[in-house]
Amino acid sequence: MKTFVLTGATSGIGRALLEEFSKENKVFAGYRNPKYEKELAAIENVTPFFIDMEKPYTITGAADTIRQNTDKIDVLINAAGCVIAGPIENINISKIRRQFDVNVFSHLDFTQHLLPLMDGGRIINISSMASFGIFPFIAPYCSSKRALDILFNSLEMETRGRVKVVSIKPGVIATPLWGKSVELNQDCIENDQSYHREMEFLARNALKNEKRGLPVGEVVKVIKHVAEVKKPKSSYTIGKDALAAEIVSRLPQDLINSIMKFGIKKKFG
Repeated sequence: MKTFVLTGATSGIGRALLEEFSKENKVFAGYRNPKYEKELAAIENVTPFFIDMEKPYTITGAADTIRQNTDKIDVLINAAGCVIAGPIENINISKIRRQFDVNVFSHLDFTQHLLPLMDGGRIINISSMASFGIFPFIAPYCSSKRALDILFNSLEMETRGRVKVVSIKPGVIATPLWGKSVELNQDCIENDQSYHREMEFLARNALKNEKRGLPVGEVVKVIKHVAEVKKPKSSYTIGKDALAAEIVSRLPQDLINSIMKFGIKKKFG
């Protein structure tokens, strides 16, 4: 049996990964809401641990719990995250800090605590096609995923291959993240008068994505391959929309900006 550590294990991609890997492996499963503790503990081969990505002391506590129960981690999967949206002109800077705390700094903090147990192991980060950075009105999310990719790629190089880091970049996946993002950004959606139409469109689109996205099993299939194959790639793009975003991101920045501005003008006038 291999030993996996998984954050964000209670819903979406994280929960699907938990169900897959706990069949034949030992899995430490991270949760934030205490109501999930008993449910996770009832799953065979699963040891739940409490972690709140916005509270550094819980990150330290989670790492201590894991270190007390194992001396070896084969795969760490950083799956927890959130989406902060809004126009950069008006968004409160504290929200952008929160975006980076949850999507970047918490994962780096957690990983640093666990690295002594990971010699020869793998770190799999659930990034996003947003990391290609071409989408307006979700810039906090895009930039947090780009930062996650850059920091962890440097980690692999600096440790001289002691750990292998893999970035998973899905496109639109049918998970509860979309509905949660609408709830999290409700204040901006309802009260930003300067960009009211744009925010309403984002909300409607997010709720549609929750149902029309690729099945979460497509992501699980790729991550299972990454966990098992001898030499995984450093990055995997999942979905036609993610592939299109990757291709567009390679264009000159001025051309990307022109394309995006044209699309905004056509959509909103």
